Amino acid sequence: MNAWILLAIAGLLEVVWATGLKKSDGFSKLWPSVVTVVAMLASFYLLAAAMKTLPMGVSYTMWVGIGAVGSIVVGALWLGERISPAQGVCLALIVVGIVGLKLTSSPQPPPKEPASTERV
Repeated sequence: MNAWILLAIAGLLEVVWATGLKKSDGFSKLWPSVVTVVAMLASFYLLAAAMKTLPMGVSYTMWVGIGAVGSIVVGALWLGERISPAQGVCLALIVVGIVGLKLTSSPQPPPKEPASTERV
């Protein structure tokens, strides 16, 4: 699967686990806790898979950005958290940064194995 798609799914799963973490009430509620841990593992796995071909700095920054923006949006829409106008501007800047990173980055070929230095 395309590394960018894996990265986007990983970022969305970060939103799921952040929301689950809030709903788990400090891991005191079973099912939100289970959802949180499963989403965390899946998110990290997909991030690692995307990093096989995408630059580490771009991958991690986009993953965090997707999770941050998504978590604030979920908090506002479903948890009743307020977003101030200044916070809205900051969120827009994060989105611009994420889009900018995507538009200016390309997958990198995997590193080549070093030549064997073994003598026969």
